[in-house]
Amino acid sequence: MKKVILLGLAIVLFTACNQQDTRYTQESPEIDIVKTVIKDYNEKEYSMTNFADTSKTYFNTKTDFLTIDKLVEYHQDNDANYSNRGFLEEDQEYEMVVTDEGHTWVNVWLDWQATVKESGKVIDMPVHLTYRFVDGKIVTTYGYWDPTEIVLELQELERNAAAQSDESEEVEE
Repeated sequence: MKKVILLGLAIVLFTACNQQDTRYTQESPEIDIVKTVIKDYNEKEYSMTNFADTSKTYFNTKTDFLTIDKLVEYHQDNDANYSNRGFLEEDQEYEMVVTDEGHTWVNVWLDWQATVKESGKVIDMPVHLTYRFVDGKIVTTYGYWDPTEIVLELQELERNAAAQSDESEEVEE
């Protein structure tokens, strides 16, 4: 009888020691929410229902954030530059991690592609996004990418437009 009790206690202790919270996964409700956010972005649907009212978004900065309203405005302003744009479906990577502090983050590595409306130039760019969740809502977003190619293309278009404007003024005189 003593052996049965000790065996039962050993099994309970072994089972209790092996049960750990998931700290890393590639499938979770939070990842599904981020996939919906990406889909909505691609479809230019900015409902923002998956974001907390006080959500802060940081793009290529640690200090200046966008509120939900400013984030929608940011996307709509940028959309004006492209005849099409969005995240590609292939080679997407999603992971959810729970930090030592208990914070839930979803990290995403995606490829973004856009066609500049004025020039037709196609730009491909890798993007890293990370979303922090509290109670099933996104409370913080960080996004990082190298915008150099876009900036240079838009600057070139502005220079060309200014040069054409100068030429038309000279012709009128």
